Amino acid sequence: MRFAEHEHHHQSATPMAQRVSALIARIEAVGMTSDAEISDVLERFLASASPANGAKLVARAWVEPAFKALLLEDASAALERLAIDMSHWAPVRLQAVENSALLHNVIVCTLCSCYPIALLGPPPTWYKSEAYRSRVVREPRAMLAEFGVTLGSGVEVRVWDSTAELRYIVVPERPVGTDGWTQERLASLITRDALIGVARPSLQVAGAGADP
Repeated sequence: MRFAEHEHHHQSATPMAQRVSALIARIEAVGMTSDAEISDVLERFLASASPANGAKLVARAWVEPAFKALLLEDASAALERLAIDMSHWAPVRLQAVENSALLHNVIVCTLCSCYPIALLGPPPTWYKSEAYRSRVVREPRAMLAEFGVTLGSGVEVRVWDSTAELRYIVVPERPVGTDGWTQERLASLITRDALIGVARPSLQVAGAGADP
């Protein structure tokens, strides 16, 4: 197992929450915005945030080698090709990591819950839990096995730790037997959990294995 180490730029959740609340209060006090306007922005952002965006990104990479190369080299540029905006309140960089027969990637945020919401929708409760955030680093194979992903001893595991400025998305292996499938049909195989790295795309996804 390899833990992808890098400099962290997390800040303590409580001081950050206090700073955000204070900033919002000052903005509202001078009449620049209102609580209703802020809520509206959040609602519109969450309405467009969906695992379907991540699935669309990966499915295109599966069928277009040039797009896949761009995604792995500069995922933020690949997002622009699909008109998907991850920044909203602050610039956020995306890095795509690809699974293979000999390498399995999984993402986490060890200090809080940084996560590509625009691509995966709101994070699941387990992703934010202390149990996942600590165990996936210490014992990733055991943690993945609990999600149903059993890896052979010859498969390297890399755990990627997200930050406030850098998010990750896993590009799973394309399932065997999907040659000639459309992007839309391929996207139906890709779940949120597969994009985090705790599941694999499966032909058993409801309706995915049916003839077109």
